[in-house]
Amino acid sequence: MERFQTKKSLGQHFLNSAVVPRWLSDAGEVGKGDLIVEIGPGTGALTRELLARGAKVLALEADHRAIEVLESEFSLEIAAGQLSIVHADARKLDLESLGLQDHSFKVVANIPYYLTGQLFRSFLEGPVQPSQLVFLVQKEVAKRATESIGKGGKESLLSLSLQAFGRPIYVREVGKGHFTPMPKVDSAIIAVAEVSRKRFKSYTTKEFFEILHLGFGSKRKQLIGNLSKTYAREELLKIFQNLGFSPDVRAEDVSIDRWLDLVEALKGKR
Repeated sequence: MERFQTKKSLGQHFLNSAVVPRWLSDAGEVGKGDLIVEIGPGTGALTRELLARGAKVLALEADHRAIEVLESEFSLEIAAGQLSIVHADARKLDLESLGLQDHSFKVVANIPYYLTGQLFRSFLEGPVQPSQLVFLVQKEVAKRATESIGKGGKESLLSLSLQAFGRPIYVREVGKGHFTPMPKVDSAIIAVAEVSRKRFKSYTTKEFFEILHLGFGSKRKQLIGNLSKTYAREELLKIFQNLGFSPDVRAEDVSIDRWLDLVEALKGKR
């Protein structure tokens, strides 16, 4: 329940029912002893469910008013060391400075819509990764990130970025009536399971994303046309032939595994 006037600048839409926190916790397979990083707990609807499951929660909150509510509501859990609250902007926080170790925690959060892309990058591309990540985001974003997987659909920058680090799963839709104030669009829960860097053995994430963004540079252009801004076209034609790519293939038609093959083949070819 809302305890203070929400700030539009912070993208605040608080959960007003107990069922969505249960769905989020189920998606993250939250259990006793888990360490959960929660971003933007607000007035604590999800926090309450995480704590009830026996998890230890590290809550990152940018709004000092929300922190006051949380400190009052969960004073016993804070005193017991089950809940820690950090006044911070999750986009700028160094997770290592919080004592978090690689794959030692999960991220479960109802995040501001406008930070979705940035928070995915912060937690997946950074030096400290969660073992699993669950976000409540705009429904259309969740669909765009997952609708290609196993269905032969069109890829996007987001879907490929998530697949590079784990296994994205569209969990379920969450209607806008579950929030206060009510947003204009429906939401959905998306999970990224099995988070790792195992795909990046012979090149860096920076190299991968430079080529990925270059390939998606102009949606109307063929992949080879976008890549030829940096790589010699004749060299690209040879690589495409070796990989079995059609010369007129577009970036959205290339699966994550084939993108990784392409990045490997382009090493040192600039």
